[in-house]
Amino acid sequence: MLLVIDVGNTNIVLGIYSQKSLVQDWRIPTYRKNTVGELHLTLNQLFQTSGIQLSQIDQIVIACVVPSVAKHLVSFCEKHVKASVFWINTATQSFMPNLCVPASDLGADRLVNALGAHHLHPNEDLIVIDFGTATTFDVISAKGEYKGGVIAPGIQISSEALSRKAARLPRVELFVIPEKIVGTNTVACMQSGIIYGYAAMVEGMIGRIAQELGVMSRVIATGGFAALLAKTCSVISAVHPTLTLEGLRCVAELVWPKP
Repeated sequence: MLLVIDVGNTNIVLGIYSQKSLVQDWRIPTYRKNTVGELHLTLNQLFQTSGIQLSQIDQIVIACVVPSVAKHLVSFCEKHVKASVFWINTATQSFMPNLCVPASDLGADRLVNALGAHHLHPNEDLIVIDFGTATTFDVISAKGEYKGGVIAPGIQISSEALSRKAARLPRVELFVIPEKIVGTNTVACMQSGIIYGYAAMVEGMIGRIAQELGVMSRVIATGGFAALLAKTCSVISAVHPTLTLEGLRCVAELVWPKP
């Protein structure tokens, strides 16, 4: 079995693959201060509730953008797992042509998103939007080239900054789509500004990218807020909640090709 791990700033997403089938996946908060023992306990509990043993894992692929967590994962793999481990590192590995200069500027999570999207939609010009801690736009050509992208503040960060910096504005529920754009109370006004304002930003950015490149691309969304924004953004054509995991699986196929 293959274990894939994507360590983000907010969440750690894990998946178990048997051949090409995702048989189990989990999302847990990223705790930077967890010890190796705590990490082992958490993973063991996840595996046991799913009827999977660590001893069944043959291969592990990891993408990590949080250095403090990476250290614990290295120790965990060395102490508790007898499996081949591969770390995504854009400075030394290239699984698709990467036009970033320097190549290491492309985060591991964005690389595997691009790889997964190109695998799912080959021979198409693509834009992948990952609605995570940051909102990233990644442009992939029909040839499978990573052409570049955009990084914007994430929707949750924007919402929290608004309530933190404005003394009389409360924190609001983000997974609510307002019935009207023009709100009639503070909460409704904030929800409209955050949800519809963010949707307008996404639509405007996609339009500007298309104008700059002269190409209309298929737009794929992933990340925690993808399903929500897909309901309000006319430009999003598909939502792939496990896109990063699929990209990590593709990396495993490249690293350990089947005969």
